[in-house]
Amino acid sequence: MSIRTERVAALLKSDLGEILQLDYQHGAMLTITSVRVSPDLMQAHVNLSVFSTSGNHAEVFDFILEKTPEIRKKLAARIRHQVRRIPEIHFHLDDTAEYVEKIDSLFRKIRQDKPDDPSDRENTDENPGS
Repeated sequence: MSIRTERVAALLKSDLGEILQLDYQHGAMLTITSVRVSPDLMQAHVNLSVFSTSGNHAEVFDFILEKTPEIRKKLAARIRHQVRRIPEIHFHLDDTAEYVEKIDSLFRKIRQDKPDDPSDRENTDENPGS
């Protein structure tokens, strides 16, 4: 990415984060994990992470998708003096946190299922190079 696209992406991430936090929480915590801007600055792909205690991630994300034109208007009011044209916003659900939790739980399960063999510890302590 060029310096200009990186700056616009950072600007969008900051302002969209504030807009979502103030007006569109919808019973969940919304976090913008990344923003990618096209080289012509006309498209912005926003990765959005949704943390909801009720587990209704899809419902919250659908609400955000429904409100995208309204969110874009609020963004335009904030950044109209900094960019010539307001980019089209495309939200994408970022499920990285859920994926990490799933992998972590699998590792915990493996550790619980693995028999604790004291001779394995002694062998690994005595032979650090193997």
